[in-house]
Amino acid sequence: MSRRRPKGNALDFRAEINVTSLVDVAFTLLVIFIITAPALQGGVEVELPRANVRPVTTQEDPFIVSVQRDGSIFIGETRVERADFRSSFPQLMEASGRDLVYIRGDSAVVWGVGVEVMATVAASGVRMAIIAEPDRNR
Repeated sequence: MSRRRPKGNALDFRAEINVTSLVDVAFTLLVIFIITAPALQGGVEVELPRANVRPVTTQEDPFIVSVQRDGSIFIGETRVERADFRSSFPQLMEASGRDLVYIRGDSAVVWGVGVEVMATVAASGVRMAIIAEPDRNR
């Protein structure tokens, strides 16, 4: 005699998707994006001084000169020696055809280096703007 299963006791099939691995992958990607996001910002690391300033708005890619705390000078993201900056900046501005330079100086930069950069920019005949962080306390 063979026994058959009654129809009421048939195995039920469940159509479920195991999302545990999907959640693991999603959290892994989230952690990767959180870690890499600051590195994607680019630019030279400068702690800007705080002042009562308005946001900078420009239509084109800004021409930025940065001065770090140790006196290092950067044109864009390229480090330039002080003597090379004095001699090459006017030629670089003439070749770029721009008339405005944004200067980002660290709040603890040696004052002499900052003045030297501003004097070189002014001597090249272009306008300059100093970049600062907005001061929320004012």
